[in-house]
Formats: sequence, structure tokens, C-alpha cells
Amino acid sequence: MKELVFGINAVSEALKGQRRVYKIYAQRERQDKRLEEILTLAREKQLKLQYLEKKKMDELCEGKHQGIIAEVERYPYADLGQVLEKLQAQKEKPPFLLLLDGIEDPQNLGAIIRTAECAGVDGIIIPSHKSAEVNPTVSRVSAGAVEHMAIIRENNLVNTIKYLKQEGFWVLGADAKARQSYFNTSIPSPTALVIGGEGQGIRRLVRENCDILVRIPMFGQLNSLNASVAAALLIYEVLRQRLNLLPG
Repeated sequence: MKELVFGINAVSEALKGQRRVYKIYAQRERQDKRLEEILTLAREKQLKLQYLEKKKMDELCEGKHQGIIAEVERYPYADLGQVLEKLQAQKEKPPFLLLLDGIEDPQNLGAIIRTAECAGVDGIIIPSHKSAEVNPTVSRVSAGAVEHMAIIRENNLVNTIKYLKQEGFWVLGADAKARQSYFNTSIPSPTALVIGGEGQGIRRLVRENCDILVRIPMFGQLNSLNASVAAALLIYEVLRQRLNLLPG
């Protein structure tokens, strides 16, 4: 199965990642230094290259291509067991996983993946149902971060959480009704952070299986944050606490 990846960052990272790239489409007569860098890399990899008029490029991906499109294999989801096996051999830092309970907006999923990759999250687990999947929009919004992130699809998040606990993870859930704020919560490692979907948050059974629940304080008229913003705050709080524990 093939799909299209579009946008300068998304295509650039696809060329650097593990996915197979079949073909590159470039907008005819478009001048852009970053675009030329991608085309140079494509030629080095001896990939098929085809120049198209802007109108045809627009038809392929609704005009969001920035002059470059790649035809690639479908995103290869990772296996949880293999990810955990790799993490067991990791000595430089404790494992950090992110679980997304029903993020249905591809824009939010892409933004979360981008933040997670920047913060050094080791893997992201999403449910197989009622969740956005990795698609060209997610790849574009993530600025190509999907190419460097292990993303796992699981049928049952509750069972996955129970399994992670058996493997030594502490499960931290973001819940608007939690008693304690993340400002004054010590987050243990290895960490599995659970972020809920837009509007509804984490589901009851998922919430009941978390070891720790924290809320993000709200002082304005609104009572919730965008899911990708909430994820960013908590991901970087985990990172901040870990960095503060390092000697020196």
C-alpha cells in the first residue's frame, strides 16, 4: 500500500527515515533552496523524479504541498513488545511512553507527535478504534516527526496499561477533575503518560487504571485546553523533572 506525503519538512524527513520512498513529485519551475536540497537528496538515492505543474500538484493534495510530494509506503506501526525490548537495553535515560486515549483530530495528533519527538518520548500508543491514524495530514503537521517516532496501535488501552504496569511503568493520567495539580506532583519513572481525547478526556476505565491523576490548573473562563497543548505541558514537565534530577 502506498500514500502521499507532502510539504517540505514531511518529505525531507521521509527521505531520512525508514519508510520506502517510491517517487518524488516536484513543482515545475519553483525556486526554493530547501526544495533543491530535497531534490539533491532524492537524486543521490536514485529515486524516480517527476516535475508537475502547480495545478496538478494542487489536485494531488489540496494545495498544501509547498512544491514537493513523495509517494511512500504506508506508515509502518511499531510492535509494543519490540519497543519495550529495545527500551530495556536503553541505559542513558528511563523509558517514557505516551498513550493517547481517543485523539480524533489529525491536526492534534500531528502536533502531539512533533512535541513528543522533540522531547525524546520513546513511543506513542494509540487505540485501533476511535482515534486518528497516521496519514499524510498527520505527517505534514508533525513536520515529519512521524518518521522518527515509534507509534503503536493497540486494541485495548486498559489492557495495555495493565501490561505496562507489569513491566514497571508508572501510569500518569491527565484529568481535569484530579485533586492534585501537575505543578506539585512528583512523577516517577519509567513513565507512561495518558492524554485524553478532545472534549471528553480519558475514559473512565482508563482513568481508574492510572496510578496518578493530575490536572492542569485553569484560571480563565474556559475549562479546558487543546489536547496537543495539554500534552505538551505534561510531556515537558516529565522532562523538566528528569533534568532536575541529573547531577550537576
